[in-house]
Amino acid sequence: MKNALLISFSIILFSSFSFAQNKNNLPEPESFFGFKPGSDGNLFHYEKLIAYFSQLDNASPMVHMEQIGNSPMGKPMYIVFISNANNISKLEDFKKINRELALNPVLSKKEKQELIQQGKVFVLATLSMHSNEVGPAQAFPTIAYNLITSEDKELQNALNNVVYMVVPCHNPDGMDMIVDHFYKYKGTMFDGASMPDVYHKYVGHDNNRDFITLSQDDTKAISAITSQTWFPQVMVEKHQMGSTGVRYFVPPNHDPIAENIDARLWNWLGVFGTNMANDMTSQGLEGVAQHYLFDNYWPGSTETCLWKNVIAFLTEAASANYANPVYVEPTELGVYGKGLSEYKKSVNMTMPWTGGWWQLSDIVNYEISSTFSILKTAARYKEKILTVRNNLCVTEVNAGKNEAPYYYVFPKEQHDISELYKLLNLLKEHGVHVFEAENEISYNQKTINKGDYIVPLAQPFRAFIKESLEKQEYPARHYTPNGSLIKPYDITSWSLPLHMGVQYFDLSDKYVDISDAIKPYNYSSDVKTINNIEDGVKYIALTSNSNESYNIVFHLLNNGIPVNRIPEEIQINNTLLPKGSFVVVLNEKSKNFIQNNNILNNYNYLPVSNLTIKQEAIKVPEIGLFETHFHDMDAGWTRYVFDSYGIKYTVIHPEDFEKLDLTKFNIIIFPNSNKSVILEGKYKKADGQYSPTHYPPEFTKGIGKDGVKKIMEFVNKGGEIISWGSSTGLFTGLMSEEYKKGETLEYELPFKNISKNMQKKGLYCPGSLVKVELDNNLPIAYGMPDEINVFYRGNPVFKTSLPYFDMDRKVIAKFPEKGILTSGYIEKEELLGNKAAAISIDKGKGKLYLFAFNPQFRASTHNSFKLIFNALFFPAP
Repeated sequence: MKNALLISFSIILFSSFSFAQNKNNLPEPESFFGFKPGSDGNLFHYEKLIAYFSQLDNASPMVHMEQIGNSPMGKPMYIVFISNANNISKLEDFKKINRELALNPVLSKKEKQELIQQGKVFVLATLSMHSNEVGPAQAFPTIAYNLITSEDKELQNALNNVVYMVVPCHNPDGMDMIVDHFYKYKGTMFDGASMPDVYHKYVGHDNNRDFITLSQDDTKAISAITSQTWFPQVMVEKHQMGSTGVRYFVPPNHDPIAENIDARLWNWLGVFGTNMANDMTSQGLEGVAQHYLFDNYWPGSTETCLWKNVIAFLTEAASANYANPVYVEPTELGVYGKGLSEYKKSVNMTMPWTGGWWQLSDIVNYEISSTFSILKTAARYKEKILTVRNNLCVTEVNAGKNEAPYYYVFPKEQHDISELYKLLNLLKEHGVHVFEAENEISYNQKTINKGDYIVPLAQPFRAFIKESLEKQEYPARHYTPNGSLIKPYDITSWSLPLHMGVQYFDLSDKYVDISDAIKPYNYSSDVKTINNIEDGVKYIALTSNSNESYNIVFHLLNNGIPVNRIPEEIQINNTLLPKGSFVVVLNEKSKNFIQNNNILNNYNYLPVSNLTIKQEAIKVPEIGLFETHFHDMDAGWTRYVFDSYGIKYTVIHPEDFEKLDLTKFNIIIFPNSNKSVILEGKYKKADGQYSPTHYPPEFTKGIGKDGVKKIMEFVNKGGEIISWGSSTGLFTGLMSEEYKKGETLEYELPFKNISKNMQKKGLYCPGSLVKVELDNNLPIAYGMPDEINVFYRGNPVFKTSLPYFDMDRKVIAKFPEKGILTSGYIEKEELLGNKAAAISIDKGKGKLYLFAFNPQFRASTHNSFKLIFNALFFPAP
């Protein structure tokens, strides 16, 4: 006993000595950065942030940093672990414990208790994904230094029981863009102006909408932490909001909330949020609000891991002007949205902030306080949090056997099999187990064919499986009984198979265990690369049904390899090739390119030895892609889709129009953007007044009426326009052109947007998946079924009219008479019945393709990509 006491005493002395030594050797933030983080007028770049934590990693046994991936622009992304030195030395052991508690539903009581006793609560934080929300990332060095050097016993105890794991910046590319922008204009009259363009390679603010589709590299890296590798029990996403409202939002969220989430998770959000509100208010931090503004019914944000049994939530701090202080008059304070009707003391904001100066240093202080509160709560409830993590795993697996649906089945026979494989691989990336039927299975009078793919619901991530695969029904809630609808914060549909155009069905009649009849899905086993084309093959045929065919074709054309299309369907080797399918003539160049680049596989490889059907040569045209400077996310998503498919383009900004020769292009694309922004470089409000912008003036130019005339001259001479969403408004109303010297012709294109009238009658569609009927005999709809689902927000609604002069029109797609809504929420859908959803207009020698919906919405609606792809092909000379 005496020896044991001596050993314990020695360990305490050694730990104290080591801690003191580490503190002396630690880089102190102010000396490292050359200014105090959070001080007025100062920001550091991403590289400097990482350099600080690299030094901290080397200097302290309480810190470990490792790379988790790369940003879309190639910057390395890291995660930083902070805990006591003993915990840091055992991270790999804790990683295994986390996995067992998260994914093992059959732990014995003894095994479970041992893991809970040995384990630690892992709290994941992701910082400043929206790069103009600079505070969380700028605060982190101070938080880390304070954690490591703190003599606060409660905080030290927290680090004994908690591992704090932080992605120092969720969006490295955007962070550097914002800091560069800030310093570019610092000290000028435009100091603090909004940064033009998106603060990301592609998607800007929409990076917080990508956690179900996982299209972006930074999203993938962070999603893997909760789905594949570390399985933390708690996650917080740190944001900022407007400057003139509450100072800080903490959970719980406002209604509506997701119905697939277990009640215990919602209650834990309340525990963390209430403790934050209590701790921060006790420290004199005013303006902390709960149950305010932010609902939590939709996946897509970083908190999508909530559907994977993580206690996941966000905080939102009021913003300064980057690193510049703002002064808020008390009369300017207000609230909007949900949860607070007045800026007054209430149960949702018990100590309002009264106004005055608000600085980046205030945000840093709020971030320090909220972070320490989260860590202390996690430590206080360590056993309960680790226990509930495994209990949720058990609950979800059991629910998959006792609550319908029990399985989702994806037939191997698909209209577009390439999308099936994309979906299955995406599910695996999300940590979902996918299986394949080894033989035909008879299931309660339903047949699963050999080779069909199956996703059982009896999995730990059942809530995510169900949420991402079922069609959505918005959880309509009201402020009072029979009162106003609580409107959704964002979209109301995200079903992966419905958005991607993958056919599937569920098995809901009765649970039957079919585990003996299925095997794990293995993409590399099912999909084989073709790298040896047999002798005698003269052509390769590619079905127009497959998005992957278009991907291959664009890459072939980019490399100078000719591709033809067939205008009629044809039967080849027992395979029906639909209209618009592609043919590659094999010669030495094309054969070598195909074999060396591994672009074909067994599901899209159709060798042909003889082909007599008519073929039409195609080329990829010169494409101009219009993008405003007003954080144009839809244009960014379009760039991402085009880059993913090898489609080359030139970005056109509004200020380019005056001097740009449009005839260098064959096609100009206008993604979804406000008409007044395109035309005038400013937002026009419903009352006709203009909203001031906060961009430097060189970025607030519009194309003007002369720009519209220039576009229509481009069309008259044979150019093509592709436009969707609000940008189609550019082509409505009275236009004029000089049809001969000194003579002006006024005209309207033969269509109108009648959505305002529909809205007055009650049409409301906040972002849903709706059906449209296609004329797939038209070349623009080649390879598509006669009915598809598209993402739509209720505006525009097209009404065509009889053409005159040198014009014509054609309805490409229309809403059906009934059953329009597929997934999401809509009011008065019957008003859309038999209305045009996509049209083409011939004008002069050219053409316009106009879509009421976003055919590439957030890169998620693969189902409608072909409408853009088909419009891009021009006859080769």
